[in-house]
Amino acid sequence: MNKKINPNKIAVIGAGGVGATTAYALMVQGVGSEIVLIDLDQDKAEGEAMDLRHGASFVNPVDIYAGDYKDLADAKLIIITAGAAQKPGETRLDLIKKNTGIFKNIIPSITKYNQEGILLVVTNPVDILTYLTYKISRFPANRVLGSGTVLDSSRFRSLLSKNCGVAASNVHGYIIGEHGDSEVPVWSLTNIAGTQIDNYCPICKKGCADNDLKEISDQVKNAGYEIIEKKGSTFYAVALAVSRIARAILRDENAVLTVSSLMEGYYGVEDMSLSLPTLINSNGIKKVLELPLSEDEEKAFKESAEHLKENIKEINI
Repeated sequence: MNKKINPNKIAVIGAGGVGATTAYALMVQGVGSEIVLIDLDQDKAEGEAMDLRHGASFVNPVDIYAGDYKDLADAKLIIITAGAAQKPGETRLDLIKKNTGIFKNIIPSITKYNQEGILLVVTNPVDILTYLTYKISRFPANRVLGSGTVLDSSRFRSLLSKNCGVAASNVHGYIIGEHGDSEVPVWSLTNIAGTQIDNYCPICKKGCADNDLKEISDQVKNAGYEIIEKKGSTFYAVALAVSRIARAILRDENAVLTVSSLMEGYYGVEDMSLSLPTLINSNGIKKVLELPLSEDEEKAFKESAEHLKENIKEINI
């Protein structure tokens, strides 16, 4: 029988670079009052928890400790970062067979103890693993989501901010579709200070060419590969993205974030998980927003779906 859910408790499965840094981001930002780290390597989880606890006097009160699956029984949010890491030269989709096998063990271990929490998938390929998690867990669709293109959208805003000389907080734009090679920048809805990007460029008077914008979207798409090539892995920005999603859930924010979730006919796409702007609150997914895309963007989104569909066929669910 499930314990009563603690609305401020978070479980992080996987104490590697992404999992440990996510726990750190949650702690520093005051998201959650109880965080349990779970990893096959118990010593690693205990070491990370100890290291984090030693900074307790510098942050809001939080109980961080290492545990096992039974310790997530009352967790409101279960963040899954465990899995094989992406290697230099390896695409996210190359990870499919490795990480689906791992998830077929992890998800039943979660649902054995907790069937009322919200599952947040971070492991790559995140869209396929979010869909797999939904199918295996049999949780309602609103309680299974992936980090999706929340990080990609932040990269998009960051690069536009740098290019245009405007604070990232005043740049608004989304990357939708797959978190990966077929992702789609939504230029038609991108704006700076409330002004659509095409109209802002003449105001800016920087004289950017159209290929500058194309270069920005390519940099967003290839950012992960470039970082992995240079330092072996990515974890700081993704941890901040995950913490942002967690905050929206635990604080019931109704925030719009491009998480990955089950497609239920949006733009004609269904029975897979992809990212679209989505209202996120304490119930998980409140509503997926089917915003007006340009004809080319909608076509690209559908092509992204087809790209993933071919890979989903390799999963034996």
